[in-house]
Amino acid sequence: MPFQKIESEKLANAVVRQIEQLILQGILRPGERLPSERELSERLGVSRPSLREAVAELQESGLLTTRAGAGIYVAEVLDSAFSPALIRLFARNDQALFDYISFRRDMEGLAAERAAQCGSDTDLAVIQTLFSQMEAAHSKRNPTQEAQLDAQFHMAIIEGSHNVIMIHMMRAMFDLLAEGVFYNRSMMFRNRGTRSKLLDQHRAINEAIQRRDASAARKAIAAHMEFVEVEMAAMRRAERNEATARLRLEHNR
Repeated sequence: MPFQKIESEKLANAVVRQIEQLILQGILRPGERLPSERELSERLGVSRPSLREAVAELQESGLLTTRAGAGIYVAEVLDSAFSPALIRLFARNDQALFDYISFRRDMEGLAAERAAQCGSDTDLAVIQTLFSQMEAAHSKRNPTQEAQLDAQFHMAIIEGSHNVIMIHMMRAMFDLLAEGVFYNRSMMFRNRGTRSKLLDQHRAINEAIQRRDASAARKAIAAHMEFVEVEMAAMRRAERNEATARLRLEHNR
């Protein structure tokens, strides 16, 4: 009979599995620096040789990378989500913009529903903290900071869904938004009236999640994204009208 004696799992393998899970769950993010070798070995309760063996395996698999003189980092594994050529097409195509907003409405609505239903108390506390920071930025009339917190707030809701595929997929989508591929997020926060409406919408989303009302959370996301769609359509029309006016002015000179 080809049975072999069962041996305890190697410590290095256990370290590999734990770091893989943290990356998969989105807790360790692309580009994030790991603690020093000494600190990490102490946290994990393993020897440095076992830790080095695990790190080497994760580097070979492409999940970790070393930066000379800077330490060990989670690899930027989402860089290839979209090709540069496709990103350029996204940037100049109205349909891509509104399809992106529609996609976010569907995915984030589901994420908010799941976060309200099964998010941990810690997840909800993170969402609440980010909303409170948005309120503070709003009162200081800091549209750039408010726009950054807006992205973090939405991402925290997605992370609260605990759907690992959604977390990584939406993080890639938010990276494109942060780079201004679809639109300049901070532009929406420069208009005082729009900023106030956006804050009220985020408040409704947060309150629904905090009271664990899944249906209300999904509806609040839908209302918010529909507002964004209307605002973006108006901004695109204004840009086209301005471009047309400039052309006419140049032609009449």
